[in-house]
Amino acid sequence: MTKKAATGAMVGLALGDALGFPTEFNDVPQILGKFGPWRAMELPVRRGTAYITDDTQMTLAFARGIRTAMERGPLAPRRLARPLREEYVDWYHSPENNRAPGRTCMVACHLLDGDRAWQVASQIGSKGCGANMRVAPIGLVPGLTDEQRSGAAQLQAALTHGHPTGLAASDLTARAVWLLAQGADPTGLVGQLRSYAYENRSRYHEHWLGDLWTRSQDTDATHFIRRGWDECLAVLERLDAVQRTADPEIDPCEYTGDGWIAEEALATGLLCFLLFPDEPLTALRRAACTRGDSDSIAALAGAFAGAHLGADAWPAEWVSAVEHRDELLAFGALWDA
Repeated sequence: MTKKAATGAMVGLALGDALGFPTEFNDVPQILGKFGPWRAMELPVRRGTAYITDDTQMTLAFARGIRTAMERGPLAPRRLARPLREEYVDWYHSPENNRAPGRTCMVACHLLDGDRAWQVASQIGSKGCGANMRVAPIGLVPGLTDEQRSGAAQLQAALTHGHPTGLAASDLTARAVWLLAQGADPTGLVGQLRSYAYENRSRYHEHWLGDLWTRSQDTDATHFIRRGWDECLAVLERLDAVQRTADPEIDPCEYTGDGWIAEEALATGLLCFLLFPDEPLTALRRAACTRGDSDSIAALAGAFAGAHLGADAWPAEWVSAVEHRDELLAFGALWDA
């Protein structure tokens, strides 16, 4: 990856997160009133730092879990689950965990802090965007099989968000990052994701998820996972219908949802990227100026743009200011090598 897609995606995610941090919980008129025209939004820097939210914190926790697991051998369910669980619990207890973390993540991580099976801790009814806001790293790790990438994406989601739509949206987000890092044409991306969803619609990763499905009301594992893929397919169809005709001056949430839930975060983050596939800062600014979960939408848009365009997508002065810059760059260098 000569373009350094991993560096571009990791940094882009954090920059989007930082740009959307002060706009979250505001509607578009409020954001415009506070920050001026959205196309001119600047990175919010205080005391020399552009601060990130729980989105980047948990992305780095996942990245550290992957690195630890792969230092011990090929990526596999038990090898990943243990260090990942430890990273999520460390995040839960960290004094830095004061950036408006999601309730599902907090409840699940509290339950993960012990010796119970992780499936017991998983919040089976939640498909919040916490499932996929942090999944980008697994789309950037070289040398994985499709099964490893998909299984790991769903496992990391399931530790907190056990709803099948959270699992499917996480898998699709990782797939989009991987496709873009490999050089996929953005104009065909939604079609490729829809095909991937259809192909995987009836596949329950028992090897990675164990008996998670039995905690739902579904009659079997296939019925459980299909529910998730079908909700993602519905929003991808909505995205496919508007991606070429959406007015960039209209809040993207109007087209594909506010992003508080996993499938909408994926679709609206993708829409912001696809509106401006070769203008990464414009994509980030559009994502941050939304009525919905602005930091998560912008984090995902940044991951997609960075995977597509590489490290050179981002201005040096923005990169130098972003919180956790050194660790983000270290993971980028590890996976770009």
